[in-house]
Amino acid sequence: MFGRLAGVAMPAGDEGAQIHPDVAPAQGDIILTKRGVSAFAGSDLDVVLRAGGIEHLVLTGIATSGVVLSTLRQAADLDLARTVLADGCLDNDPEVRRVLAEKVFPVQADVTTVADWAAATTAAL
Repeated sequence: MFGRLAGVAMPAGDEGAQIHPDVAPAQGDIILTKRGVSAFAGSDLDVVLRAGGIEHLVLTGIATSGVVLSTLRQAADLDLARTVLADGCLDNDPEVRRVLAEKVFPVQADVTTVADWAAATTAAL
């Protein structure tokens, strides 16, 4: 999927390597560099989550059949709780996204919408 980017190094100062201001990390946030399809591959994500006592992932993404699926499967192997926000996922093939959200993801995660998750999270506070 990302084969055409293999070996391509983007200089740290390059505009394309910058974090967009709308999602800029706050003071003290941890920044990890994703190096594989799964968010866990080649990163310290598992260590950071465990050190922070985080046991539940909420997944969204623009590559449902790649990043979201791979990260979900690895999170399951690591015994982390999982929620997928179906309408927060996108794929090049809408039918693939639909099948994953409706048939594959529910086997390994709670699947909900952004609005329902936000309402439940707000109610829990």
